[in-house]
Amino acid sequence: MTKRGPAVGFIFVTLLLDVLGFGLLIPVAPKLVEQLQGGTESEGAHAYWLLTVTYAAMQFVFAPVLGALSDVVGRRPVLLCSLLGSGLDYFAMALSPSLSWLFVTRAINGISGASMTAASAYIADVTPPEKRAGAFGMIGAAFGLGFVLGPLLGGWLGQKNIHLPFYVAGVVTLLNWLYGLLVVPESLPRERRSAFSLARVNPVATIPTLARYPLVAKLSVALTLVNIAQFGLHVTWVLAMSHRFGWTTFQVGLSLFIVGIGAAVVQGGLARKIVPVVGERRSLLVSLMLAVAAFTGYGLATQGWMIYAIVAVASLGGIGMPAAQSLITRAVKPEEQGAVQGALSSLQSGAQIVGPAICGSAFAYFISERAPFKLAGAPFFIGAALTLAGLGVAALALRGHRPGGAVAGPAEPAAAGARS
Repeated sequence: MTKRGPAVGFIFVTLLLDVLGFGLLIPVAPKLVEQLQGGTESEGAHAYWLLTVTYAAMQFVFAPVLGALSDVVGRRPVLLCSLLGSGLDYFAMALSPSLSWLFVTRAINGISGASMTAASAYIADVTPPEKRAGAFGMIGAAFGLGFVLGPLLGGWLGQKNIHLPFYVAGVVTLLNWLYGLLVVPESLPRERRSAFSLARVNPVATIPTLARYPLVAKLSVALTLVNIAQFGLHVTWVLAMSHRFGWTTFQVGLSLFIVGIGAAVVQGGLARKIVPVVGERRSLLVSLMLAVAAFTGYGLATQGWMIYAIVAVASLGGIGMPAAQSLITRAVKPEEQGAVQGALSSLQSGAQIVGPAICGSAFAYFISERAPFKLAGAPFFIGAALTLAGLGVAALALRGHRPGGAVAGPAEPAAAGARS
């Protein structure tokens, strides 16, 4: 077996730098789009959400492709090609002479950045089954740390030069590529590799699996609605805060840094204490109620300081995702956990496309001259409505669900339907 230490460390750093590189760009990408686009603020906002959707669509399509390809040629070539592509692409973004060129670079970055499945497979290859939970926990830590540090660093660098965060993201990614090239070995032996199959690269092929579990199917609908709202918030946060309160790139980065800290504290610590006491069902429903209130508050806020107060309340909603994950995993038979998680990942990827399209276009429209009235908080009100709908679906799904009880799977459909 491959030596675990440097291999898992490489994957951790790879994911950390991947998310850090993405986070670096969040505060400054709208400004770069505005420079290249010209025209009105509304036209710049429209171009920015299209850019975000392009990136998400490429990830949705190519994540299963890279995962399946890693089963054929090995994890190392896929990861190294992804890192090299992302690193070079950040430089191409910084040097983009036009908006159309920037779209090409984001499409390429979406393809090369869709390496999460290969990275997860690498961890499974080099880690004994009894230690995989801890190893996979590092993925969450890498994502959290990247989203905490990335926007803050990007906002600070962006105040000096709007292109600087792109160069920094490129340098750190290429350094990690070089380390992987020189040090990290392959994790998948040739005798364990498989043939390429088109069926395995279909991003929606596993979704019908959810229908076998009534509770999971309903909760997946609720979570998809919430994810659409959340990804819509991601794409409009920088645009809305800059437009409404005149925030600089550093102020935007600072706000996202505080959001990340709140999420890390709640999901990384408080959730493990609160959820067992309150219960999974109540934790999920309360978190969605808080999310509705937070989205509404973001839309109604009239001063920038109010956003920070709302973030503090919204952070407590972080108890919902661990509760939902626990409910879903306990409702599914062990042999179908992978298929169900794959289906949920596909739905989340789809939400990453739909959310920016809905909320980004709403923001662009309601700050334009075409709008019957100006409403820069429109995407947040849409997010509140979507989350409220998700809350309703989740409440119906959990009605009659016995706390701590497992929900029957496909072997007992009638009972499952009655309890859900």
